[in-house]
Formats: sequence, C-alpha cells, structure tokens
Amino acid sequence: MATVLRAHSEAASWRDYLELTKPKVVLLMLITSLVGMFLATRAGVPWTVLVFGNLGIGLCAGAAAAVNHVVDRRIDSIMARTHKRPVTAGRVTVPAALGFALLLAVAGQALLLAFTNELTAWLTLASLLGYAVLYTGFLKRATPQNIVIGGAAGAFPPMIGWACATGGISIESLLMFALIFFWTPPHTWALAMKYKDDYARAKVPMLPVVASAEETSRQIVVYSWITVAVSLLLVPAASWIYFVIAVVSGAAFLVMATRLHQGIVRGENVKPLKLFILSNNYLAALFLGLSFDAVLGWETVGELLF
Repeated sequence: MATVLRAHSEAASWRDYLELTKPKVVLLMLITSLVGMFLATRAGVPWTVLVFGNLGIGLCAGAAAAVNHVVDRRIDSIMARTHKRPVTAGRVTVPAALGFALLLAVAGQALLLAFTNELTAWLTLASLLGYAVLYTGFLKRATPQNIVIGGAAGAFPPMIGWACATGGISIESLLMFALIFFWTPPHTWALAMKYKDDYARAKVPMLPVVASAEETSRQIVVYSWITVAVSLLLVPAASWIYFVIAVVSGAAFLVMATRLHQGIVRGENVKPLKLFILSNNYLAALFLGLSFDAVLGWETVGELLF
C-alpha cells in the first residue's frame, strides 16, 4: 500500500490527498459527533475518548470520502463543479486513492477499538460502508430517492459521538440522527436544482432531474417541516437557548423553503442556492445551541418542567 502511494507522489501533493477526504464535510461531521459526546455526558468526556474517538471517526469519514472520489470519477469528470477533483483530474491514481482510503479506515477503526468501544466502531463502520458502498456505489445511480435513503449514512455522527462517550445509544441520539436524516434531502435537492443540467448529463437521477421543479420544491417544503418538527422534539433535552435558536432558525428555514416553492409556482427566477446555504447555517446553529447547553451545564427544559 505504501509503495502504491509513493509511486504517485511526484504527481500528487499532500493537498490532493487532503482533498480526497472532503475536509469540510468531515469537519461538520466531527462537530455533530462532539455535540453527541457533550450532550451525553454534559461535557464530561475523558480526553482520550475526546481526542482519539474523534480522530478515529474523522479518519473513517475521510476514507469513505476517498472511495467516493474513486467511484464517482466518471460523474465528476462531466460536472463543472467537480471535474478538477484529484482522481478525476489524474493527479491521484485509482490504486493510490483506494490504498489511501484503506489506510485511513484501518487506522480509524484501530483507534476506535483501542480508545472507545465496539459499538462506536460498528456504528462508524456502518456509516462508512453506507456512504462509500450503498449510496455512492448503488443508490446514487439507481433511484431519485438516493439521498433520502443514502442520507442515513451522514446522519450517524451524533449517535456515534453519544456511543463513543457512553457505550450506548438513547432517544436523544436517535433524535439527532433523525434531525440530520430529514435535513439532508432539502439541503441536497436545493444544490441539485442549481446543478440540474450537470446531473442530467452525468445520468444521475437526482429528484430535480426526474421531477418538475414544482414537485422538487414541494418535497423540499415537506422535508423542511419534518426537520423543524424533529428539532423541536430535542427541546426537553436542551436549555432555553436551544429552544430559541430552534424556533428562530427553524422559522427562517421554513420561510426560505416556502418562498422557493411559491416562486417556482409563480414562474419566477428563483435561486435555490440561497436555501442550500441557509440550510448549512441552520444545522450549524442547532448543533451550536446543543453544544452551548452541554458545555455550560445549564438546566434543560425537561428538568425545569418536570
């Protein structure tokens, strides 16, 4: 494996290998994982679990991303947004990328088994295989509901963080999983509406490609309402700060999704990328609110009421 990586080192830089891991996506996953840890223990996470647990999760997530680069290289070569990625552009060979992915996955699993627990390792492996194999290798090309089903892989991190800190899962961790699961479709479909023609050329049946803009935006509104509803179910486990954030940011999310749909129905020139950006900020705000609660140790709404 090391020989394969060295053989291509002249053409590929360390930045190319870093890009293979999709660091921005991994960072968001680690933030949600941290929130899961902090919420489970009210910030009392042992430093070994905090450091090596998140490192293991991050390495496995990077491995899944690297496999995605390899499997999607034909699609990436067609799309303007992705045609300069390392494998697609030829800066990193397929064997080198797969060897790198295997190295990351083995190292990540080793850290999780050594410093956390078996449940964390199994959940992380399920997330890795769900994204790299089930979603990237099959669902993405097979069904317009690809991101609905495959999005479960990206919803694992807060549940993994909870398991990492406690050795188990709970209703709160399942609700955080559900929050990301239902948030993923409107987030992804908004971006897919912007790059609809690219997906069509690549023959990827994203919902905006196979359905009308009106139907896609209607589905976005439906999933946005479900997402906000799930976010409010977490209120009893959080403080009043999270409650305020969930209500205000949730209202903004719903207004933007509804305006997108109404604009399409009226035949206006809409900008779905605005919803995509807002959805990122919305999810970040929710998990930031949850992390504040955990770190500051304030009483939860559930404790105040019951």
